[in-house]
Formats: sequence, structure tokens, C-alpha cells
Amino acid sequence: MTFPHDSARQQLQAWRADLDARGARLDQVAAEVSKARTRGADLSPADIAEIERFARSKDAPNALKDLQRKIDSGVVSWQDVASGRAVNDPDVQRAMRTSTPSLRRAYTAIKEGQDLDEVVAAGQQRTGRSRAFEDEPPIDFTEDAF
Repeated sequence: MTFPHDSARQQLQAWRADLDARGARLDQVAAEVSKARTRGADLSPADIAEIERFARSKDAPNALKDLQRKIDSGVVSWQDVASGRAVNDPDVQRAMRTSTPSLRRAYTAIKEGQDLDEVVAAGQQRTGRSRAFEDEPPIDFTEDAF
């Protein structure tokens, strides 16, 4: 014998099972994320000095120079940038959007937690020198991309 509320009870049980499964998946993803380690938290003073040296050089894009000035003022740090904590900062986004393709690859690699020394070595192998790819077109066509 069926009762009028049986279908509603079955639907509620299905929703509850779905919610429990999603909660378990959320717990699993949260556990994986908590294990992730970003490289930015342990940038050495030498790493930061090298980043700053390039950001202040004539080869650095204007947006990167502007970001360096913001870092010099103490609003954010290179560790904030490298670890991803400053990823929502508009100046960080502008610098990454308007920088050369090699800087964008390096930023992504650092954000993914790749070893900074390996990122630098990979960039030097691709370019054969310290300057960025002058023969590659910009990824985003913005006013200061050229």
C-alpha cells in the first residue's frame, strides 16, 4: 500500500543522498587543497632580489614596473604575488596580463608551485638569454602590450 507522501519522502531521501555525496566530495577537495604548498611563501632574499632587479630594468614592461612601485610602497609583496595571495589585485592582474609571454608562463608555473629555480632555468633555455621573447606577439592586445 502506498501513501500520498511516499513520493515526496523518496525525493527527499534522494536529495539528502545527493547532498551527502557532494559534502563528501567537498571534504575530499578541501583535504587536497590543504595539502597544496605554494612556492611563494619561501622565496629567498636572492629570489626576491632577482625578481626586483628585472622589474626595475629597462626590459620590464611598464605594468611590471608599476607593480614594483606598488610593492616598494608596501601595499603588497613579491611573496604575496608568487603565492597567489595577491592574484585579485588589479595591478598584479594588469602586470600579468600585459607582461611578455615568458613572464606569464613563469607566473603560472610559480602559482602552480613549481620550483623557482626550474622556472628560471626553463625561461633561459627558451630564450637563450635573459630578455623575453621579442619575436612573440602579446597574448592580450591591450594598450600597453606593445
